[in-house]
Amino acid sequence: MDWPKLRSTILGDDSAICLPNIELPMLPTALMELTKKLSQPDVDARELATIIEKDSGLTCELLRHLNSSAFGLRTKISSAQHAFSLLGHRATSLFLTTTAVKQAMRSCKSKLINFELFWAVNLERALFAQHLARLLKADPLLAFAGGMLQDCLLPILTNEFDGDYVEFLGNRSRQELSQFEQQRFGWNHAFATGDVMRQWGFPDDLICCILLHHRGLDAFGDPQFGRTSLAAVAASSLMPDPLVQSPHGMEQLLRLEQAWPALDLMQVAERVQAEFTEMSTSIPRNHIPFARRLERLAVPA
Repeated sequence: MDWPKLRSTILGDDSAICLPNIELPMLPTALMELTKKLSQPDVDARELATIIEKDSGLTCELLRHLNSSAFGLRTKISSAQHAFSLLGHRATSLFLTTTAVKQAMRSCKSKLINFELFWAVNLERALFAQHLARLLKADPLLAFAGGMLQDCLLPILTNEFDGDYVEFLGNRSRQELSQFEQQRFGWNHAFATGDVMRQWGFPDDLICCILLHHRGLDAFGDPQFGRTSLAAVAASSLMPDPLVQSPHGMEQLLRLEQAWPALDLMQVAERVQAEFTEMSTSIPRNHIPFARRLERLAVPA
């Protein structure tokens, strides 16, 4: 898959969405240094680890998450250098990017979004996307990162344009959030997030997963990326969330299960719930696990 070409075709190389008066959070210095260092030839694990270990928060999150059962590593990761050596530069940096963006966004404010619930839903989506990527024999860490970051700009956007998003939430004849945004603003949060990530120097495959995550089931039929992590991320975007971005998302996931013999939604959902419980430092009381939603659908009316 030619990710740079796909990203350039969709987004261009110098596009910029006009988001008036929006102040983006600062990413950790260690991540920005890491991104620059990765662009250099012959960089080794020790150099990369030295950069990341300047940020104890990033290092602790890296070790805590990679040593969870969700990642299925047979060897316990003992240091940042060990992670870079064992998993490779790209895989480790993808996870660090996910963690750093999450930390940066915690400083933002939103009139409409409960952050604990928001990140709980994102983690569940990330784990779901990771499982689907494995079924597709695609990159599970890329799917995890895309699932976790697909909506990362929404707290900022809903705070800045709260009146517009309140109107969306109050509309009983719900349409897809991305369609509403496109009609209202001339862009949607997927495109805006992809553009910001391009400016931050993030990898093209991750940017493409973000740009196209609202393709839904259409992603699976695309000859370019239907068997890639992008399709797994697109499927995860159909999972329920507080903003009800995809009103018919559950129906589409059930259709996907019917069309894909290898997919057992309840089995995946139960694994996701177990991993989610292990990885979460706290679980919001109002979070309804995906597995429970599927159980409710299975109960006859």
